[in-house]
Amino acid sequence: MRWFVREGIKEQIMGDTKNLISDEAIEKIKHLAESANTCHFVTALTKLPLSTRPMATQKVDEDGSLWFMSDKNSSKNHEIQNDNRVQLFYSNQSSYEYLSISGTAEIIFDKKLIDEMWSSIAKAWFTGGKDDPAISLIKVTPEEGYYWDTKNNKMISLIKIAAAAVTGKTMDGGVEGKLNILPFCKAIAS
Repeated sequence: MRWFVREGIKEQIMGDTKNLISDEAIEKIKHLAESANTCHFVTALTKLPLSTRPMATQKVDEDGSLWFMSDKNSSKNHEIQNDNRVQLFYSNQSSYEYLSISGTAEIIFDKKLIDEMWSSIAKAWFTGGKDDPAISLIKVTPEEGYYWDTKNNKMISLIKIAAAAVTGKTMDGGVEGKLNILPFCKAIAS
């Protein structure tokens, strides 16, 4: 249960907190990242304004790592070489699902992986096709994460919001929680 203040009145938001670990956390990351409309990829975390750009996630692998294609000469690649800490923000507006991941990025040049992740849309950025020498992959290994999503689909959530506004009752705010992909015993030790 969470509280917020509106017009000087402290009100409750009825929502659940469910922290996820290990395989459950990886599945949540996979679901939210793959279904999101947008990923904002942030580098150079210590500088303002933040250096962010929209990017498409190519893959979420079995350990929860997120993969992206990038031009090896891009500013993001240079920023990662100077400081490999990154922040990813995912937003799936159609179902009110959101994900924030902080982690470390690694630039990889692997022809086999590039072939595996290639799509026809990538040709818009890499005119030389999957053999374009400018292609690099960025692997983001999550260190911390947080998610927010509804318990219902968007239409039901909108109806609940409208009903709460009309009746003055608090609404069920969905579910949110921390994501830890480490096995439970390692999570407790850290």
